[in-house]
Amino acid sequence: MTARVSPVARRLFDGRNWHENAALAHADGVVTEVIPGGAPEVALIVPGLVDLQVNGGGAVQFNDDTSAEGLAAICAAHRTLGTTSILATLITDTAAKTAEALAACAEARSAGQAGLAGLHLEGPHLDPRRKGTHAEELVRPMEEADLQRILAAEDSCGHLLVTLAPEAATAEQVARLVAGGVQVSLGHSDCSAETAAEYFAAGASMTTHLFNAMSQMAHRTPGLVGATLDAGTVSCGLIADGHHVSDVAMRIALRGKRGPGHVFLVSDAMAATGSDLAEITLNGRTIYRAGGRLTLADGTLAGADISMLDALRYCVEGLEVPLDEALRMATLYPALAAGLTGVGHLGAGAQADFLVLDNALQLQSVWVGGDCSKGEGGA
Repeated sequence: MTARVSPVARRLFDGRNWHENAALAHADGVVTEVIPGGAPEVALIVPGLVDLQVNGGGAVQFNDDTSAEGLAAICAAHRTLGTTSILATLITDTAAKTAEALAACAEARSAGQAGLAGLHLEGPHLDPRRKGTHAEELVRPMEEADLQRILAAEDSCGHLLVTLAPEAATAEQVARLVAGGVQVSLGHSDCSAETAAEYFAAGASMTTHLFNAMSQMAHRTPGLVGATLDAGTVSCGLIADGHHVSDVAMRIALRGKRGPGHVFLVSDAMAATGSDLAEITLNGRTIYRAGGRLTLADGTLAGADISMLDALRYCVEGLEVPLDEALRMATLYPALAAGLTGVGHLGAGAQADFLVLDNALQLQSVWVGGDCSKGEGGA
């Protein structure tokens, strides 16, 4: 075991608490402890960011390149932007494409792909009334073959998350998925709060991109939004880019979420993130990039043009979320929501994945397993 020490940070955030003038001791890629340091060499050290909804990056869209090589490119692109753990996300597609995605994730995980925590299947079992950018002709109810395909892949894909709508899958199917080790998130649904509560009771423990593509909260019909905020067992992703959800709605959700579940950040990033692409394609349709937005020709939002670090900064600068809480929303909370115990924090036993930021929250370097992969510095 080779002991090493990070640069000394004026402030080090371990996922829960701040440490002043501190460094991170680690060995063989694993954190051993936070230790007092001397004169600070860098401004901030924080855990590597955790993103549970990554559709693409670095000019690669997972739906278009469902291979281990495609996953490697996506992980590498997001790593350069400060995200060190992702769930690669397949947007609604054919059964054959889903099988390819599961096989690619299993192959990449078997090969030790850095940063790939697992797979997120967002659809195709959704409510077509709330399809968003998902291709309507591919949206369909869950059948036994779909359920068995997912369950069979649970052992080989790391963490496996499925977004579905109650309109397209039964509560019994949800319970069977959860019993088989698969996490279920509700999304792209027009369901009532009562129906959502039934599915939460069946084992669904997450809601996908709160407010977007779902029944909204009214004073007598609280919908999926209201059910999610009121359910302490449920955590939910949020796209904080200033386009998907208004600042007022985000502030209300952050104040109103019942615990112990949390609101956490997701990027919903597409292939454009980490690239200079002006447009991309999804299921044969062109997605245009302009003004910080990704849209179909009709103006429908189609994923987001942000990284997790962008979302974190938006929370701090636009929503006035305290920095420590914004960091938790981008690290600890998504890790807790997905049961990823070794990432999202810098406690003893965690992976030594961390970022060096300056005081303006600009990325200076990325460290994976204790090794610097971007920027200056070393230990």
